Amino acid sequence: MAFGQAVIGPPGSGKTTYCNGMSQFLKLIGRKVVVVNLDPANDSLPYECAVNIEDLIKLSDVMVEHSLGPNGGLVYCMDYLEKNMDWLESKLKPFLDDHYFLFDFPGQVELFFLHSNTKNIITKLVKKLDLRLTAVHLIDAHLCCDPGKYVSGLILSLTTMLHLELPHINVLSKIDLIESYGKLVYNLEFYTDVEDLSYLQYHLDQDPRSSKYRKLTKELCDIIEDFGLVNFSTLDIQASCLFFSLFSLYSINGYIFDSIQGSVVDYLKDEKVEVQALAVQEKYMKDE
Repeated sequence: MAFGQAVIGPPGSGKTTYCNGMSQFLKLIGRKVVVVNLDPANDSLPYECAVNIEDLIKLSDVMVEHSLGPNGGLVYCMDYLEKNMDWLESKLKPFLDDHYFLFDFPGQVELFFLHSNTKNIITKLVKKLDLRLTAVHLIDAHLCCDPGKYVSGLILSLTTMLHLELPHINVLSKIDLIESYGKLVYNLEFYTDVEDLSYLQYHLDQDPRSSKYRKLTKELCDIIEDFGLVNFSTLDIQASCLFFSLFSLYSINGYIFDSIQGSVVDYLKDEKVEVQALAVQEKYMKDE
């Protein structure tokens, strides 16, 4: 049995940066880690990549050969990978005994709530390789500065959770940059806990012509609250909250109970680490 993370999220949400930071941290604390790039559009990798989908198929080649745009090309690439899972499985098998996996997925959101190829790839990894994965869904924190964009991020998170059917954690990334996009109308806890979303309607466009938009937003908020599945952690890639988040990831897929994780859990339980992580969040809290 092996463990790992499926790192997903919209383009520009920080997936590659997260994989790079997380892999460096795991190596520093003595963990063996394998980073797997499954994004055929990611041609500039800051991390050491043990398995790269570009060794199997390249987006640029697909676009030229089949006259496809970037979105259609990505769908084709993931379909191709699904049909050639033997290649990926053979690349991963040498690391299964004692490595922790980080899968860097493409940023095309349709792959995670509409198409079945990515879900099928993950399902095959779980079943054939006995690989326990947690989905780490990154959403750019700047969405919190606009109620409409924030609700869109919530809907995306919810549909992705329901589609992938994996242990799942949603993360507001780039939290250190949130103030550069403007002040939040509520404190950060409102956006991470995802409760009482009805308050957002007071901050939508009040133009009479936008009445249907406000009604739609209210209905979407009701759906999100009815499911009661979505909440967020916060992430500053430079801060110790990255390390504290790892404890949640270890807990959610059972890695915390596995013998190979060793001193990582003891380190993450350290009160200093917890206090530092909470301090990052409190830095961006403001009174209502």
